[in-house]
Amino acid sequence: MSTTELPASHAELMDGVYRWQRHIYDLTRKYYLLGRDRLIDGLDVPVGGSVLELGCGTGRNIILAARRYPDAHFFGLDISAEMLETASAAIAREGLLDRVTLAQGDATAFDAKALFGRVGFDRIFVSYSLSMIPGWEKTVSAALAALCPSGSLHVVDFGQQEGLPRWFRTLLRGWLRKFHVAPRSTLREVLESESRRTGASFRFRTLYRGYAWLAVIKIAR
Repeated sequence: MSTTELPASHAELMDGVYRWQRHIYDLTRKYYLLGRDRLIDGLDVPVGGSVLELGCGTGRNIILAARRYPDAHFFGLDISAEMLETASAAIAREGLLDRVTLAQGDATAFDAKALFGRVGFDRIFVSYSLSMIPGWEKTVSAALAALCPSGSLHVVDFGQQEGLPRWFRTLLRGWLRKFHVAPRSTLREVLESESRRTGASFRFRTLYRGYAWLAVIKIAR
């Protein structure tokens, strides 16, 4: 999908939200985007493998994953040109331009061949992005369709804070709304349904008393 074909309203919204926030995003988000490093450790990327992050933002996760798996090639997709500008600069500073490719696109409907010259990836991960994407269910389907045989999709995002006090849930959700973030109450059900549809295996974990949910869908083919 080319830049001109992106859904303008959402792309512009994200650029507006992060035009200034991107400069302090990683510093502030490390305190409440919990479980990201656990997701990266669990990718178990094969030697020479390919990894796509949907909603790559500032590039923080891709950089850490590239360090963790030095023989793999990484690809990042984000709808925000502002975030991609920050990610590109960070990746260049880390000397990873030869192993990381970025593109602007819509995670709910992307053409991997057109954007990256690939038809599939060994691993795809989505970290705290489904809670920001309108029509996020389509992102799950699109990700599974872009996996190589025996590939896996890894997701971490806000849970329903089911084991935490109500006052905490209220404060957290009020804060998240300021950034157009909404924890997806049906996330587990959608991932389970997509697993059954594709004949894939499904693993799900709640972290920090339900603050975050971590899931893996592994294709069995």
